[in-house]
Formats: sequence, structure tokens, C-alpha cells
Amino acid sequence: MTHRTHSRGGRRPLLLSVSLLVVLLAATGVMLGLRGDGTDPDEAARAGAQRFLDAWAAGEPERAAAYTDDPEAARSLLESVATHLRAEDVEFAPAGPVTAADGEDGADGADARTVPFTATFTLPGLGDWSYASEAVLRPGGADGGWQVAWRPALVHPELGEEQTLVLNQGRGERAPVLAADGSELAGPGTVWEVSIWPGRLTDRDAAWAALDALDAGIDTDALAGRVAAAGEDEAVPVVTLREAAFEEHAERLRAVPGLQFAEGTRQLTHAARAVVGAVDPGSGAGVSGLEERYDERLAGTASAAVVIADRASGAAVETLHAWEGGEPGEPVVTTLDPAAQRAAEEALADAGREGAIVALRPSTGEVLAAADWPADGFSRSLSGQLAPGSTFKVVTAAALLEGGMTPQDVVGCPRYVTVNGFTYENQDEFELAPDTTLREAFAASCNTALIEHRDRFADDTLHTTAQAFGIGAEWRVGASTFDGGVPVAGDENELAASLIGQGRVQASPLVMASVAATVADGTFRQPVLVPDAAGAPHEAPTTLAPATVEALRSMMRATVTEGSASALAGVPGLPHGKTGTAEFETADGELSTNAWIIGYLGERDVAFAVVLEDGGSGGRDAGPVAAAFLTALEP
Repeated sequence: MTHRTHSRGGRRPLLLSVSLLVVLLAATGVMLGLRGDGTDPDEAARAGAQRFLDAWAAGEPERAAAYTDDPEAARSLLESVATHLRAEDVEFAPAGPVTAADGEDGADGADARTVPFTATFTLPGLGDWSYASEAVLRPGGADGGWQVAWRPALVHPELGEEQTLVLNQGRGERAPVLAADGSELAGPGTVWEVSIWPGRLTDRDAAWAALDALDAGIDTDALAGRVAAAGEDEAVPVVTLREAAFEEHAERLRAVPGLQFAEGTRQLTHAARAVVGAVDPGSGAGVSGLEERYDERLAGTASAAVVIADRASGAAVETLHAWEGGEPGEPVVTTLDPAAQRAAEEALADAGREGAIVALRPSTGEVLAAADWPADGFSRSLSGQLAPGSTFKVVTAAALLEGGMTPQDVVGCPRYVTVNGFTYENQDEFELAPDTTLREAFAASCNTALIEHRDRFADDTLHTTAQAFGIGAEWRVGASTFDGGVPVAGDENELAASLIGQGRVQASPLVMASVAATVADGTFRQPVLVPDAAGAPHEAPTTLAPATVEALRSMMRATVTEGSASALAGVPGLPHGKTGTAEFETADGELSTNAWIIGYLGERDVAFAVVLEDGGSGGRDAGPVAAAFLTALEP
């Protein structure tokens, strides 16, 4: 009994200890903030806030809104902020401990928690913008998790009802691209927006005919489909015209009911359009040519601010952060001479063929004109990669002269020359007498005369001689250029083709104008278009002997007075020239030609190159274009 009594008496303290432990654990749970289910409400609230912020950062406003107690309002504001801030990246980070919500936020439940966070938006062109905010969460979400108590101040503490965040950006005043005399090559210009009012378009055939006459590449069949699908009072955009083009066709356009016209201003390139480039009318950024290359310099710095705006009116209510800016751009000054550029563009326009004209000042290398046709097309004047044909014979002749030959040496000019089974001929298969001299063969542009004397050339002779003309080096012109290439010949046939500017020999009109300028000046002077951005010019590693230069000058003059460049004979200023007709294979496998002529005026500081693509010969086709250009130059 004593044992059992003793034993029963031993259990009573154990029961008391268990009861006490339960009480203590309950008290501890209260002190730790554990809910009845054993979870930590602070951590649960933070996890609820995190999933909301993760969805927001991921650009999924609908998913983020689903974690709130007002999904429709949350989705609407989050989408508005995303649209108007245009952030490239959004990040959120914890910003302190979770705390019990204050009376206002937690009035409907003592369990509400406030979770602080830092928001960082990476804004386009501006970098990071950060601020602190907080989310209030309550237990009881549909999925059992904690739910975000939606309020606009969660997005930004200053944000009220029916407001949003907006990034306001004002472009800096774009600077112009200038010619050498300070006149604008690119700047603001008048344009006309042409559109259609479907409900008033009573004569569609007349409309399509008037629009076709613009020759602006308008697909009237596709336009007819867009007009048919549009509402009667919906404006259908058609084309934007420069003022000159609009005025040329204005009478006919205005006579068509349903065509509408709105005058506006846009950044336009007025001259050297392929070289100067263009500006995107929407973004205001340069998208080609010098406008793209120097975009940051021309654009200046934009003003920018994040503001709270009224969602209904769009009016700014409060500025939250502003960036320094609004400074105008800095002009880009080129060496282009307006008169020379205008003369080159008019000569090409009259020819009406794809091509280019480049003019240089031999004494300095300054680019006086760089014209292309079509005007808004590829800048073949500076960047074209073309076989130069017989204009390259200036380099070939220089190699022969440097090797000891004279203009009076007999070279002959047979009708054909065969090299390892491949037959070379002269244009139109002409031949000259066996006693034809180098001077005469050069003036007549005889291919076979040079190929017959290929034994005077090592595989790298042309490559080395071309270096005296700067060909194949890296030029620092201040614009994108192709600076030519004369590879070392791989075999005898490749050498034969290279001697007459074919095979793997390639040049741009800029390069060939520079070849003529090197003869005119006696020294290679690297061309330059934007002097203050060009950098140190390339220096030729070798120079031509004075006797070689004088011989080339006499031969190029003879080409005008008694040879293939006779189209220049009536041009004032003592013209010198060399023609070329370069063969190439078209995309469909047909053989075609590019017509070239290069030269300089002996009494003026001007060298030039003209190329017309896809058909014709240098003397017959390129020659008259060059003559028109040179004759139009102001004295």
C-alpha cells in the first residue's frame, strides 16, 4: 500500500508538470506571434507580399492583382503604370521588419501586417529610379495565403485614387547636319500627310490614279483593302510627302474628294540623303548614315521626369523625380560643298540610273560631294563594293611606270589574249597596231596590252602599288566607308583579271575618286567628310615617284583629248580622265556591266568618280554624266 500510495503520490507532480508545460507553450506561442495553426504571421505576411511583388516584377499584372482583395482595381493600375513608365526592368527588395498594421490599415482585423519594400524601376535611357513603399496584408486569401489589401499608395506612397505614374520625356532639340559653309544638309522641314476619308471617297479610280502618279511606291490594291475595312469617318493614312513633291502634285490631289492633307514639320535630310541618313519620325532617333552614327551628339539630352498624373485627363499632378536634361544637340559639320553636291545630284537625277558621284579636293582630301541615285537608297558613293574595271588601270600603269616602263614604250594591243585557256578581249573586240605605245593603249583602254605584259608583275605587285593610293587600308573619314581591296593574286589568271580591275579587285566611288586625286596632287591624302570626328588620317606607306606621277597625268589627259574619255573634252578646267567598264554577273546569272569614269580638273582643285550600275560603258554612259556635273560646278 505504502508503495502504491507512494507510487500514486509520485504521478501527481508529473501531471502538474505537463499542464504547466501546455500553459507555458501557449504563452510562448502568444509571445512569438504564432497563429493557432502554428505559423508565424510575420513570415506568412512577408511570403504573401513577395508573391505579389514577384508577379508585378515579372510583368504579370493580372496574376499580381489576383493576390489582392480588389483584383480589378489592382490590375487596372498596375497595367497603367507599366504602360506609362515603360520600365526596362523592375525589382523589389525587403526594406525592414514586418510590423503590425496601424489602426487605419488594420481596423478590420488585428492580424493585419505591414510589409515594407523598396521598388527600383530601370527607365529607358535614364537608369534606375527607386523609392520605398509598403504593403498591408491580412490572412484569409482564397488559397489560404495572406492577401494584399489593395490601395493605390502601395504602388507609390504619394499615389491617390484615379491617379497613375507617368514618365514624361521631352526630346532635346536635335541639331542639324551642316555643309562646309554652315548651310543645313538636314534639319526641320515641311511635310504633308496624305490620308483618305472613306465616307467622302466618291471616285476611287481617280484617287488611285492620283496616288500612283506620285511614284511613291504606294500599293493601291492594299490601300483599297484598308479603305474598305475602315469606318466611314476613320482616317486611313496613305503617305507622307516632302513639300516640293506635294506641291508638284497638289492640284490633282486636291481635286479628288475624300483625299485629306495635313501640313506638319519633320526632321528631313535636304541633300546627300543616302550619306547624311534619316531620323525615325516616331522616336526621333537617327536610323542611318551620319544621323545614326552621330545620333547621341545630334540629339542632345532629353528632359525627363516621373510624375503622378490624373488618369482621366493625363494632367500631371506632382513631380516625383526629375532628371537634368533638355540640352540641345551639337551640329555635325561636314566638308560637303552645297554647289558641288547639288550639281552631282542633278547630274545623276538626269541620268535616272542607279549610281553615284564623288568629288574630292585633291590638296586636302576633303569630300566636296557624295551623291547617290536613288537619293534615299544605299550610300554606294562611300560604301559601294564594286569592280572598278579599267579605271583601275591608273594603278596598273603606275606599277609598270614604277617598274621602269615609260609612256612611249611599245606594248601592242591585240584583239585577244589567252591565259591558261581563258580568253581576254577588249570592249567590242577592238585591236590597235602592234606598235601601240603604253600611252596610246591607256588612252584607248586596251585590256590586252596590259595582260600581254603580266610577266612584269609579281603576284603582290598590284597589292603593293595600290598602297601608294591608300587602297585597302583603314580610312578614318568620319563616316562608314569601303576603302577598297587589292588582294595578292593567287594565280596567273587572277593576276590577269586584276590588271584590268576585275577579279577580286574592289573599290567604292570614294576610293576611285581618291585614286584620281592622288594623281592630281602627287600624294595620297586620305579623304575626310567630318573633320572633327575623323581622327588621325591614314598615311600611305609608299609614295609614287615624281616621274610616275607626271606620266600618269599626261596619260590621263590624253585619254580625254584622244581616247575613251572624250566626253570630257569640252569641260572647262583642263580635264583629265580614265574610263572603265566593269563586267559582273547578275543575280539571275546574266552578264552586265558597270560604267565608270574618274578624273580631275588640272586647273581646279577637284577630282571625281562617276559610276552607273547595270549597263553601258564608261566613255559612252558615265562620261556625259561626269561632263554635266563638272560643267555645272561654280568657278
